[in-house]
Amino acid sequence: MTHPASRRTVLLATGAAALAVGCSDGDDGSASETTAEATAGTAAAPPAVAAGKKLAATADIPVGGGTVFAEEKVVVTQPAKGDFKAFSAICTHQGCTVSTVADGTINCACHKSSFSIADGSVTAGPATEPLPAEPITVRGDTIALA
Repeated sequence: MTHPASRRTVLLATGAAALAVGCSDGDDGSASETTAEATAGTAAAPPAVAAGKKLAATADIPVGGGTVFAEEKVVVTQPAKGDFKAFSAICTHQGCTVSTVADGTINCACHKSSFSIADGSVTAGPATEPLPAEPITVRGDTIALA
């Protein structure tokens, strides 16, 4: 006597098949793999922000301070007049986005780490690693991603 497959059985079998496809180590670059990954609802890495995208006017970045560009995941500082720096806006402690720039430091509100606006080095923990530098270009009065 055969029993019809229950909904649970069908869902489990479908999930197992999707898992098997997702775990495949084959890398033939075929379109079917790309389509399968896209339709399986896998989270893709956010697209890189386009090089050359304007971030701010130089006048918008205060001397001795800076500005956090959360969408671009970058913070731009001006430690001395005309000296512009850029760092990742992702705190090296636990991956929060830094929230403010004040009193010569880039500050993370999550766990109170702070970093130097001059070189991204840690000025207060719990972070132990500096913020990585990010490439920017300054042309005229425009600051853009490099």
